[in-house]
Amino acid sequence: MKSSTLRTFIAVHTWVGLVAGFCLFIAFYAGAVTLFHEELHAWETPLPRVAAPQRDPQLLIDAVLQANPKAKENFYVRMPSQFAPEMVLEFDERHFRLDAGGKLEEFRERSQLVDFIYRLHYTAGLPRSWGIYVLGVVCILYGLALASGVIIYAPTFFKDLFALRIGKNIKRMWQDAHNAIGMLSLPFHVMYAWSGAVLALGIILLAPFQYLVFDGKLLQLVGPDISAAAPPRAAGVAAPLAPALQLLVEVRRAAPGIDIETLVYHHAGDANAQMQAYGHMHQQTVADMGAVVLNASSGKLQRVVMPENFSAGTRFLRSLQALHFGSFGDLAVKWTYFVLGVGGAFLFYSGNLLWIEARRKRQKLVQPRSGKLMAQATLGICLGCVAGVAAVFLANKLAPVGQLPLWEERSYHALFFGCLLWAFARPPARAAHELLNLCAVLTLAVPLAHWWHTGLNPLLALVQGDGVVTGVAVVATLFAALYWKMARAVLHRGRYGDPHSVWSLRPAPSSQEAIQQAA
Repeated sequence: MKSSTLRTFIAVHTWVGLVAGFCLFIAFYAGAVTLFHEELHAWETPLPRVAAPQRDPQLLIDAVLQANPKAKENFYVRMPSQFAPEMVLEFDERHFRLDAGGKLEEFRERSQLVDFIYRLHYTAGLPRSWGIYVLGVVCILYGLALASGVIIYAPTFFKDLFALRIGKNIKRMWQDAHNAIGMLSLPFHVMYAWSGAVLALGIILLAPFQYLVFDGKLLQLVGPDISAAAPPRAAGVAAPLAPALQLLVEVRRAAPGIDIETLVYHHAGDANAQMQAYGHMHQQTVADMGAVVLNASSGKLQRVVMPENFSAGTRFLRSLQALHFGSFGDLAVKWTYFVLGVGGAFLFYSGNLLWIEARRKRQKLVQPRSGKLMAQATLGICLGCVAGVAAVFLANKLAPVGQLPLWEERSYHALFFGCLLWAFARPPARAAHELLNLCAVLTLAVPLAHWWHTGLNPLLALVQGDGVVTGVAVVATLFAALYWKMARAVLHRGRYGDPHSVWSLRPAPSSQEAIQQAA
């Protein structure tokens, strides 16, 4: 390859990586946490000691519809599960359940810890209305960075793949780690760049074909591949709902082995009322989500969507979703995705550090201002995200119970923007040392806060068979140790490293001293 062509690919890889890197760090770090969405739901809201009675869903449905007739248009029922044992009916962002005496009560979710971190994953903290589209564009840039990185690194792939040259040359060590992680996890990153762009921008990408090629009929053609059924039109004829238990029997008859998780109702009380039942089939396939659609008044079967009868479009979309969210293969896949997700966050962090080192002018007293600004932005955004996520976990256990969702969200933003301001107010080496120590303290405090709040320590939780509490404590402790070790390394480099670096805490020697040292 010509040197000019190689330089072009290096420039593309560098600048695209820098533009997308900040959002991708937040997306990967938060995404690694939300892989355990169901398990962490049990951590954020401890399960009741006495199991909730298994009630007929129709009792809850009738009680809600009687108290709130507007709910007839559209509502859904979340069936009890291992980590969320209560049956809940939701409509218009309102939540209802039956208390121990069978009386209807409206309630607010006690905590939104996992849901908030999940929003960070697909918005990077930007407003939800347009943040997801920004992340979709970022995923396209991410794919471009991956392609250019492979072209740059391919000629030395086998030679340097497992090289990690630890020594005085810090830049080469970070380069080796960056290249090795990037290449070894390349299939994972290609999948995420592709699936992220499709899931975030799919409708927008279809728009030109919808209006220019298919005369406005494309969505009608692909609709059955996107959802189990389109919402029906009301017939305008009153008809009572069939008993929910009877409908569930029909669902299990149509899809044997389905583990029903959600019931979606449209136009309850109308002759065209519809119920869509969704659940996992527990099959050895990447996409194992099944759906059964019934007329909710007559019980007539309308559609069955199962892995073995997926259309090509449905199989593609559901498999892409399963690959993106790691919702197959149980815990082995989740932990693999977790390690790869954290490694991906490191990839973007290390990429920025390499750019800073590449911009450094050796043996010059005054370094480019761009290097210092990038160092400060990298520290503020990346470590601000780490500290903010830890703060959300702490708020869940330490904040007033009635206002947890507000405290959780505000805790993240307070730590994130506080770290960002601190990074720009302090020299990079000082800020890095202080913010990494802050991340270590906050992360280590997570299992301690849980212990203080519940009285359940990680060892006792393990004895009682609660692997979630123990798992969170172990991961938090390991990450706290990692941040503490990184803080020590930054401080050591600041004191004894190259005085011309933006990471130095030593005053740079004068020109005359530099000449004498060179001599």
